[in-house]
Amino acid sequence: MLCKVCKKKIKPFLSFGKMPMANGFLSKKEFNKEFFYKLEVGFCKSDFLFQVNDHPKSPHIFNNHYPFYTNKSKYMTAHFKKYFDWTKKYLRKDSKIIEIGSNDGTFLKNFKGANYVHLGIEPSKNVANYSKKINKINVKNEFFSFKNSKKLNNFKNKTDLICAANVISHIPNLNDMIKGLSILLSKKGVFVFEEPYLGSMFKKVSYDQIYDAHIFIFSLHSVNSIFKKFGFELINALPQTTHGGSMRYVICRKGERKISKNLKRLLKIELKQKLNRLSSCINFKKACYKSRNNFRKKILNLKRDDKKIVGYAASAKSSTVLNFCKINNKQIDFIADSTKEKIGKFTPGTHIPVVSIKHFRESKPDYTILCSWNHRREIFKKEKLYLKKGGKWISHVKV
Repeated sequence: MLCKVCKKKIKPFLSFGKMPMANGFLSKKEFNKEFFYKLEVGFCKSDFLFQVNDHPKSPHIFNNHYPFYTNKSKYMTAHFKKYFDWTKKYLRKDSKIIEIGSNDGTFLKNFKGANYVHLGIEPSKNVANYSKKINKINVKNEFFSFKNSKKLNNFKNKTDLICAANVISHIPNLNDMIKGLSILLSKKGVFVFEEPYLGSMFKKVSYDQIYDAHIFIFSLHSVNSIFKKFGFELINALPQTTHGGSMRYVICRKGERKISKNLKRLLKIELKQKLNRLSSCINFKKACYKSRNNFRKKILNLKRDDKKIVGYAASAKSSTVLNFCKINNKQIDFIADSTKEKIGKFTPGTHIPVVSIKHFRESKPDYTILCSWNHRREIFKKEKLYLKKGGKWISHVKV
């Protein structure tokens, strides 16, 4: 295994075994042709970078039918409004903005409404088309890369803000991506991105953050190390509650802006937690196996007691949990979801039927697995009646 940034040899320390594509929801006739790969992770001691080893090439991940629309979540829509308000400190009235991985345009819609010159870069055709037609966003349906960045003449060295959310960890060639940023950002321009945070994942043992599309799980130390190689520096970081614990990173050209006291404080915390050491990864590995054994035992015991168990929200991240714990359609009757592209299909690897939310409400299960535990508040609010009628929520993490 080679580090995807510095190319040094590293040894995988944890394997989750054979895995399907996390967003590879499929029909019955596709069961025999399902694609699997080995999901294992390693840690680069030079760049302090937690990363997936073998990963499928991008056409398997981001295709014409990417089954996630940001606007399906009121919580995330509200989050992106707050994110937009926060970015204003880095903007002038005539600033230009680029979003990498703009999905359905939920975030960029805020910039469009404020009359900023904007551009979304989105590789999945269905969500890119949605953002153009419904949200009237300026979008290019392509991957963000150095090659494609060179074509954006109107944005070269003129972009005051390049932003992303839950996207950068999906890009295998970070070196190429940063070169693209470098030719687009203005002198004092900032690159701001949010991703699930290594410290939060270790603390919660939320190993469901790891799947084919999540190639990296970043820490402050890894981000600082990677961007320094290209003449950038991390100047601030802000913890976020999204996705069960994320971090917002603020980066600019070296020496152009002041490094915050807050960042220095957070870096000290990381040193205490040893997030820059392989030893913390080994402890996480032990915790993952313990979590798997406990969760599987809990599900099997409930099934033995003849309890009806279902899932709620057919998320990509739940694919890792269900496959790693060997929980499938023998234990789980169905998983309910509101995304029409998923309903009527089956979960990757475990082949659990995906049904509508209406079906969930009518079926009255005894126990429901929170497959998107990070959206628990929004889900609990929607499904108050389920709890009132005696239903119980369960998860592989504490909620």
